[in-house]
Amino acid sequence: MKKSLNVLLLSILSILLLFGCSTAKQSGKFEGVGTGKHGEIKVAVTITDAKITNIEVIEQGENKGLSEPVYEDLKEAIIAQNSADVDVVSGASATSEGYLAAVKDAITKSGIKLVASKQTKTKKSELPTEQTFDVVIVGSGGAGLSAAIEAAKAGKSVAIVEKMPTVGGNTLISGGEMNAPGNWVQKNLGITGDSVEAYYNDTMKGGDNIGDPKLVHLMAEKALESAEWLRDDVHVEFLSDQLFQFGGHSFKRALIPKGHTGAELVSKLKAKAEELGVKIFLNVKAEELIQDANGRVTGVKATDKTKKEVTFLATNGVVLTTGGFGSNVEMRKQYNKEYDERYKSTDTVGTTGDGIVMAQKAGAVLKNMEYIQTYPIANPKTGMISLLADTRFDGAILVNQEGKRFVEELDRRDVISKAILAQTGGYTYQIWNDKIDAISKTKEAHKAEYDELIREGLLVKADTIEEAAKFFDIDINNLKETIAKVNEYAKNKDDKDFHHRGGLVSLEEGPYYIQKAVPSVHHTMGGLVINEKAEVLNDKGEAIPGLYAAGELTGVIQGKNRLGGNAITDIITFGRIAGKEVSH
Repeated sequence: MKKSLNVLLLSILSILLLFGCSTAKQSGKFEGVGTGKHGEIKVAVTITDAKITNIEVIEQGENKGLSEPVYEDLKEAIIAQNSADVDVVSGASATSEGYLAAVKDAITKSGIKLVASKQTKTKKSELPTEQTFDVVIVGSGGAGLSAAIEAAKAGKSVAIVEKMPTVGGNTLISGGEMNAPGNWVQKNLGITGDSVEAYYNDTMKGGDNIGDPKLVHLMAEKALESAEWLRDDVHVEFLSDQLFQFGGHSFKRALIPKGHTGAELVSKLKAKAEELGVKIFLNVKAEELIQDANGRVTGVKATDKTKKEVTFLATNGVVLTTGGFGSNVEMRKQYNKEYDERYKSTDTVGTTGDGIVMAQKAGAVLKNMEYIQTYPIANPKTGMISLLADTRFDGAILVNQEGKRFVEELDRRDVISKAILAQTGGYTYQIWNDKIDAISKTKEAHKAEYDELIREGLLVKADTIEEAAKFFDIDINNLKETIAKVNEYAKNKDDKDFHHRGGLVSLEEGPYYIQKAVPSVHHTMGGLVINEKAEVLNDKGEAIPGLYAAGELTGVIQGKNRLGGNAITDIITFGRIAGKEVSH
């Protein structure tokens, strides 16, 4: 009897253990890895009873402002469907693919078979068919957010309509540096002699003197005020001990935000806008401006991500801040056949000229559309701007495949780009050492890009020039001769070959960094004609009532070529002006 009872208890215990093991196999927390736009994305996926209940990102190198809303969208879809076989987020495909790959990797490692839910991600639109605000702003980059803040401070109800899944536009992925003559960091560093007039002259000359003098002077006059507004009202943190001298400038005058990217600006601008009650509508694409019988702009027709048509009426007016058209190859070719499919772009995929097209249909006149700028130092595989290579502003040199310098490294972007394209292969190598990196501090600020370029074979770190040259098959004898000249010129403070305006830095000591780069479409100078009030003008030079614009979609400030650090000054200054003027 006792023996039978023991057998029975053992049988029950075995069944319970088997059940427990079976349950355990259906639950747990599992890690996975995928490759995003800027390296590895690591996630932890929680599975409970064969259902995905949570996904955490534990490590990543993606742009935080861009990636976080993408991760949230994908997480929601994955949990709803209990599967990682979901659509990527439009406008963030590389980041989406890396995240999804990481989730799938975690699921595979779990060994748990998941049954996909019949639920779909598609939801009915929650947006009302029609809404009314005092001010409607199209585009959520630096210009749009600045305009929104000023309009909200004036007591207006404000809506921002943004077609992408995230705010920030090109401001977010930029270096975020901002020119301001006479700024507080210049004083900290003992830099004297800079002035509004010096900045005005540099900007006019940099654009071959075809920028509107009144507007360029207004930007120069307001530049420091705009920078102080960002610092004091929006609480943007700028480095207190470092400035950049971009090509074409006569002084070091570009303020550098914390982290060396526009993420600092966008995150603070967004927080300030939301604090003031600005409503931000993501994944909503503006399609057409609404005008009344008198031609006044009274709102915007748009579509949300479910393709539902929605209308945003604007009592005071509409501000367009949608950026340029650098990512629209067909539009680029329409105005300048040179910039065809051969050129990649540093811009976000949403930079497609929407605001320019909408305004033109409403009667706006366009100017300087043929002038398209390339950024000289971009990733040859992706076209992305290299922020790591900001060492160029502190002494890094450019050489060709033959190991020779061929241009002044602080010349205008268009001049350097054309010079690069004229070299063997249409590319360049940028060379610097730890002495220069200690000044620029870019390796520390852009670790994800550094690791990505190393991984892709586009950057090498080497103890000797010979070793570095061998990696890229650069003519070693020419390169050693070039380096010797640079060291001599740095010592004597006289660049006899190209008259480097910032002063060369010795490359006697390694380790050395050599990066391969090509020019990539970066900024479109042409666009809408505006006046000092940021009002959009028609072909008669008259303001179109109720329509304002600021930023890259305007075409009368930068001239034929934009100097580095001028975009942020432009968008903040005229974004604020537009926000104030539309509120009257």
